[in-house]
Amino acid sequence: MDIPALEQYLRDQGVDVRGELRVELISGGRSNLTFAAADDVSRWVVRRPPVAGLTPSAHDMAREYTVTSALQNSAVPVAKTIAFDAEGVALGAPMTVVEFVDGTVVRDQDDLAALSDAQVDSSANALVRVLADLHAVDPAAVGLETFGHPAGFVARQVKLWASQWEIVKTRELPDVATLHAALAAAIPENSAASIVHGDFRIDNTILDSADPNSVRAVVDWELSTLGDPLTDVALMCVYRAPIFDVILGSRAAWTSPRLPTPDDLAHTYATAAGRDLNHWGFYLALANFKLGIIGEGITHRAHRGSATGSSADRAAEATPEFMAAGLRALREYAR
Repeated sequence: MDIPALEQYLRDQGVDVRGELRVELISGGRSNLTFAAADDVSRWVVRRPPVAGLTPSAHDMAREYTVTSALQNSAVPVAKTIAFDAEGVALGAPMTVVEFVDGTVVRDQDDLAALSDAQVDSSANALVRVLADLHAVDPAAVGLETFGHPAGFVARQVKLWASQWEIVKTRELPDVATLHAALAAAIPENSAASIVHGDFRIDNTILDSADPNSVRAVVDWELSTLGDPLTDVALMCVYRAPIFDVILGSRAAWTSPRLPTPDDLAHTYATAAGRDLNHWGFYLALANFKLGIIGEGITHRAHRGSATGSSADRAAEATPEFMAAGLRALREYAR
C-alpha cells in the first residue's frame, strides 16, 4: 500500500482527510487485499487485487463496487461507497474505497461462542431476512438491469461446473458424472431472476456488536450477478454441512450445530420472501456439485504449488461427500 498515493487519491475525490493517514492490512493472500485506513476523524476500507498471481478475470473490483453502489438506498445493508479507481491510477491496480462499518464478523466457532443461543438464532433469522430483502430488489430500479444474464442461468451453472471439474480433478469420481447427468436432466424450465450475492453466509456479513439480531453490512460481493435467487438460498444451506470445514481448513461458524438446520433456514427464507421452493432438490444438488468441485480445485492448486498447507491438500476429501449429498437431495425431493 502506497499511503501517500492513497491519501492524494482520497483528496482528489473530495474526501476530507484530517491529520495523518494510517493504513493497516486486515486480510490478504490469494484473494483481494483488504486494508483499514484512518485519519484523526474517519475510517475507510480499501480493497485492491493481490500484488502477484492476478488473472484478468479474477478479483473483479468493479463488480463489487457496482452492486454495493446500486444498493445504497435499498433495504440491503451495505457499506457507503466512497470511490473506485477502475484504472489503477493511484496504486497501479484497481482499488475500491468504502466507509468502515463498525461491528462483529463471526468467522469461526470461537467467534460464535461469544453469542448466546438466543443471539445465534436471532442473527441467523436476520441473515435470512436480509437475503430475502436482496432478492426482492428490482434490478432495474437500482440500475442493475444489465448486471448479468438471468435467462438460462442455472443451465449455464451446471455446464460451467462440469467443465471446471475436467480442469481440476485429481482422480476419477464416478459420482461426479452421475450427478452432472442428473442435474442436466432436472434443470427447471422456468426460474425466477434477482440480484444474487453468490457467497452468502454469516462470515460475509458484519453484525451489530450490541445487537447480533441486526446486520450492519453484507460484504464480499465479488460473485454477485443477476441469476436465480434459489441458488443463493441453496448454497447458504449447503454451506451448513460439517464437511465444509475441510474445504475451509477451519471450524467455520456457519457449520456449527448451534445454528438452525438447513431445512429451517430454507423454510424461514420461503416465509420471509414469500417464495415457493420449487425444484428444491435440484438447487440443493447444484450447490453440492459446486462445493465439491471447489474443494477439488483447492487441492488441485495445492498439488501444482499455488496453494500450501495441509488444509489445501485435504480439501478434496470433501468432494465425494458433496457429490453423494447432491444425489441424495435429488432422490429425496423427487418423492
